[in-house]
Parts: sequence; structure tokens; C-alpha cells
Amino acid sequence: MPSGRALTGTAWAALVLGLWLWGQDAVPSPGLTTAPTTGDIAAAGRPPGVPLPPAHAPVAAVGPRRVEIPSIGVSAPVVPRGLDADGAIEPPPYASADTVGWYEAGTRPGAPGAALLVGHVDTETGPAVFYGLSAIRPGAEVAVTRSDGSVARFTVDDVQVLPRDGFDPRAAYGRRLPGQAELRLITCGGTFDRASGAYTANVVVSAYLTDVWEPPPDR
Repeated sequence: MPSGRALTGTAWAALVLGLWLWGQDAVPSPGLTTAPTTGDIAAAGRPPGVPLPPAHAPVAAVGPRRVEIPSIGVSAPVVPRGLDADGAIEPPPYASADTVGWYEAGTRPGAPGAALLVGHVDTETGPAVFYGLSAIRPGAEVAVTRSDGSVARFTVDDVQVLPRDGFDPRAAYGRRLPGQAELRLITCGGTFDRASGAYTANVVVSAYLTDVWEPPPDR
């Protein structure tokens, strides 16, 4: 993955294709359970034999405040984001490249459905918050601190690199576990296309809720 490059608006264009799926059940297309290799990144998929914990029941809808991914050294604030002028999810500004964006009109992490977190892979000056996202493997933990002080812990169960050509939004954003609380972590991947000023693919990490820590009540 090239470093020292800035993501352009076109790098996020594929995201808008999946917005209609929010709140709907969907199953990944058969050919995309394990995505093809794109550029210098190979999708991990969900290898057989990886033990994963049972799902936790969804909890009340509360917005996210911070995300921690210990396996790749991510500890970042989360800010709500909407759509840009092209109708795509707007990532955090480059000046805040160490911040993660949450699609506020979608699901809140921990509630039923698939919550979406997006972040830059790099900028003109170096790696950004989700630079290591493609290195995540099934079984890794993603902890989301929510605005009420609770922590929703998710377990990664799938990693895909989906090329923008022939992009399948149902595979990327559709619910994989109907009725459960899910999480999608998304950044750009593949190779950097100098002609278009964008990356050739999206890295899509899927996780599901496996634990919730609640702060003790005030005494």
C-alpha cells in the first residue's frame, strides 16, 4: 500500500452504493466470502478453525466516542460524519487523519444492524489512522467506547479487500448476522492509481458484538 498519498473524494465513492442497505438484512455474495487479492493486499477472509466467541445480544443505541484496536495499535476518537456533495460518506478531514468517522445516519455501535466506521489509510505526509487495517485477522478485538461510558467489544470475523470495479455493496455493507449488532471498519486499499488520484479497492473489516462493559452506577 503506497504511503505519503492523500485520499481523494473518489476513493470513497463506492461507499454511497451501500447506503440503501442500512437497516436491511443481506448476505454476502457467494464469490466474495473470501475476496480476491488486490494490489499488494490479500484478503484474510475467515479461515477455517479460528475459534470465535458467541455473539452478545444487541444493546441500546448509543453513539460512539472512541475506538480501540489493540492488534494494530489504534486508539482514536470517533466523530459523526454525514454525506459529502457527491452523496458519499464524508471521512474526517485530512487535518484530523488520526480520527475515525462514524456514519451518524446509520446504526450506532452495539445496536442491531451494521455500524460503519471509516478512516484514512494515509495522507500526503504519511500513514493515517487505518493504515494497518488490512493486517487485522479474525479473532481480533475492536472496543468502541460509547457516549454513555459503556464499552461495546466486537470480535473480527472477516476481512475483505473489495475492488471498486464491480463493487458489491451487499457484500460490504449488508447484514451478515440478522438481528445481531455488527461493525464495519473501512478504508482504502489495493494500489494507488496516480491517474485517478485514488486507491483501487476498499478494505472492509467485519466484526460482531461479543461483550459489553457497563460503567458502575453513580452512588
